[in-house]
Amino acid sequence: MTISEVGSLSVLVLVLAVCAACCLGFGFVLQQNAAQHAPRGDFLSPRLLLDLVKVPRWLGGIALMVAGMGLGAAALGQGQLSLVEPLLATNLLFALALSRRQTRQSLGRQGWAGLLLLAGGVTAFLVAGRPRSGAAAPDPLRLWLIVGAMLGLALVLTLRARRSRLGSGPVLLALAAGLLYGVQDALTRLSGDRFAAGGMGGLLTSWQPYAVLLIGVTGLVLVQSAFETAPLRKSLPALTAAQPLAGIVCGVGFLGDRLDTGTGALVWQAAGLTAVVTGIVLLGMHPAMPRGVPIPAGVPIPAGVPVPALRGAVSR
Repeated sequence: MTISEVGSLSVLVLVLAVCAACCLGFGFVLQQNAAQHAPRGDFLSPRLLLDLVKVPRWLGGIALMVAGMGLGAAALGQGQLSLVEPLLATNLLFALALSRRQTRQSLGRQGWAGLLLLAGGVTAFLVAGRPRSGAAAPDPLRLWLIVGAMLGLALVLTLRARRSRLGSGPVLLALAAGLLYGVQDALTRLSGDRFAAGGMGGLLTSWQPYAVLLIGVTGLVLVQSAFETAPLRKSLPALTAAQPLAGIVCGVGFLGDRLDTGTGALVWQAAGLTAVVTGIVLLGMHPAMPRGVPIPAGVPIPAGVPVPALRGAVSR
């Protein structure tokens, strides 16, 4: 694919996807800042959302997340899932930018290496894969097999996470949420197709929009539980890495997205995705990312004592 062909990709899709990534990245930082103060008894419970809805900072983060999802849906309406998902993965760059402003840390070698790997990996995948539309209608069997496998894996990860809240639990929850969000993006694309074909009536009489809502709420509980029990640097990289990979699998698996399958193209696509994941890990582990000091589950929270102060006492 030549430079001129790369330039022929829809500028609108690129702008929408990058703006969506910006909103998502900023929103995740604000959500984690609030969620780390939530009661430990709310872990993996819908009560967590009821407690967090009282926190203005969290509501601001959710507003940004909703805006990002809306922009992402608009991008999916104009382009292929396999094109949009890698661009959404750049939300970590914007999360790091906001975190750097809060912590006043410089990028350093690790930050620049992560940035170059993430940006270069996305570019390599898009140039080598040349994502484009294929089949007009998804294959129902492949749809249910892939969605079922994604949901099943997310369930297994969540069950494992319940046994290790303060160990590997946050990472497993973030991976599960990333898988759900990748499926949600695919079903959002299908919902858009339903609306385009049958209007609001066709959309409301199909199952996809309700599945999008259910998966979105479930993913939100998983993400906030991960944010509650671990610093952003531990949870966000797993979330950011899992979502585009799941979305690409759904896009190619049942949405009909097509990628170049020549040997050289496949090698570059694999290298690009590997670079994306490596860059995400480097950026997620950057010192600028909030560390957070989780309160052990057995430590009581006295009335009137600010949670940040208690965290400092626990850490000492």
